[in-house]
Amino acid sequence: MTINTLLFDLDGTLIDTAPDLAYALNSLLLENGLSEKAYEQIKPLVAFGGKALIKYGFDCDESHPQFGAWHQRILEIYTDNIDKFSKTFDGIDALIETINRKNIFWGIVTNKPEGLTHLLLDKLALKPDVVVCGDTLEYNKPHPAPLLYACAQLGVSPQNCLFIGDDKNDMLAGKNAGIKTIAVAYGYGKIEPDWQYDYLINHSKELLEFV
Repeated sequence: MTINTLLFDLDGTLIDTAPDLAYALNSLLLENGLSEKAYEQIKPLVAFGGKALIKYGFDCDESHPQFGAWHQRILEIYTDNIDKFSKTFDGIDALIETINRKNIFWGIVTNKPEGLTHLLLDKLALKPDVVVCGDTLEYNKPHPAPLLYACAQLGVSPQNCLFIGDDKNDMLAGKNAGIKTIAVAYGYGKIEPDWQYDYLINHSKELLEFV
């Protein structure tokens, strides 16, 4: 298999964003006179977005009269602090340098909204060849459309791509799109046997073997 394109999930795969999302939740809890939550308890929830954090932090569901206001506020706090602690995972910067040198395309396919995604990428000075976000298309992962759209934007075949992610939905999206997948054990998801990934790695440096 000739690889000419690497597509990455964003949160928990390319960038370690959990510290800033945890900071946003705990800041909101403190604003409301509540105690902070432990980082290790927040970390597995960040892949599910701000609403999941609100449900956990305030022990409520979306029927709570304050839910909408809390959700809006956590997004405000996160936006204002989006690069306070977030950084690329160890080894990612060197990997990007290598794939750029080899003229291999790389891109991001995430369920994160466009506004937050591009703000974060600008803050960290990352310049992928393609970016597809949760609100770019009508569908998002695990639907194959975002991955196929990324391939179309680059003019590459799915058969020559790899999709790297830390969540079951990433693996399903890749399978649905006919793209080989790599599950990362260093991310936020707890890898299960039913993920149906093609490859498993423990560190981003292992991705160099594929390119």
